Amino acid sequence: METPGSQTSLHRANLERVVRAVRMAGSLTQAEIARSTGLSAATVSNIVRELKDGGTVEVTPTSAGGRRARSVSLSGDAGIVVGVDFGHTHLRVAIGNLAHQVLAEEAEPLDVDASSAQGFGRAERLVRRLIETTGIAPDKVIGVGLGVPGPIDVESGTLGSTSILPGWTGINPSKELAGRLGVPVYVDNDANLGALGELVWGSGRGVKDLAYIKVASGVGAGLVIDGRIYRGPGGTAGEIGHITLDESGPVCRCGNRGCLETFTAARYVLPLLQPSHGPDLTMERVVQLAREGDPGCRRVIGDVGRHIGSGVANLCNLLNPSRVVLGGSLAEAGELVLAPIRDSVSRYAIPSAARQLSVLPGALGGRAEVLGALALVLSEMGDSTLLESTLPKGTPAFT
Repeated sequence: METPGSQTSLHRANLERVVRAVRMAGSLTQAEIARSTGLSAATVSNIVRELKDGGTVEVTPTSAGGRRARSVSLSGDAGIVVGVDFGHTHLRVAIGNLAHQVLAEEAEPLDVDASSAQGFGRAERLVRRLIETTGIAPDKVIGVGLGVPGPIDVESGTLGSTSILPGWTGINPSKELAGRLGVPVYVDNDANLGALGELVWGSGRGVKDLAYIKVASGVGAGLVIDGRIYRGPGGTAGEIGHITLDESGPVCRCGNRGCLETFTAARYVLPLLQPSHGPDLTMERVVQLAREGDPGCRRVIGDVGRHIGSGVANLCNLLNPSRVVLGGSLAEAGELVLAPIRDSVSRYAIPSAARQLSVLPGALGGRAEVLGALALVLSEMGDSTLLESTLPKGTPAFT
């Protein structure tokens, strides 16, 4: 039995501290572990040796600053994680290990009008098929991260009102999928997962404060503060799409007028171009035509960028992030949309906040949310559980 403050409990805490640092970074040298944990180099060396002997971490030769070093990552035998992303028109699943390596990934079309039972059934089948293709034993699955396009109530875990999956309102996605797969399921909205994905794998690497802006059927922001997603007490933080730009503007689905979403989301933007470009126009096609020089599409993309920039300026004034990452298909427009965003930020944000901000396109494209779902498991799983999973009787079941 461990006594608080005893050498045994202190050692256990140090083990978990090292595992947590490696888990969140994917891989670190021993010197980087010492810097991030505050532990001495000798303590880190001893702990890494113990974790390696227990099969929790792997150590490989590398170099840092031109000098030989040892890179520490979580062992592939320590477990795998699964990411599931439900989008407006797709279902995407990825399998990854604890060293932040994606082992398998697949996407398939999803009928937005499908029932939740159909959606979760398809997710279960795709997860099981991908697990089988990796050749990894199913009982190595530690947890599943699940992304949904709507707000999650923090207290009840249920999906709030969403115009993207209207038949899913009131469903508890975590319980639904956990009941099918038999492992813990962590759920969050797509914007938050996009932020996590870019933070770990993409354009947000190296910063601790960022906003991930996703413009699709709606407009949302995933907010990272001090390296962690900020959700707010009700789970609705980041609803940047409902910042009011024009009190006399179009009526928004939220009931207010002139929300940012009414000037930037696909449902409002596409009708502006459909008379001249046809009824089957999509945002992906608008971006493509704008890149090819179409004047109407360029004008619309520029206007959308300026409106997004107004919302970003508000974020700058309130939260002062160091980086904003634009996700979704709109990011493919590059400087056609990023330059107007920066112009609006320069005009409306506090000068000191604007100077510190960098605005970048997402590096992960449509994969940001599913990779963020993997990162969600890595961030939420307990280090104590991970240490126990290397013991013979500690491996969780995947039924």
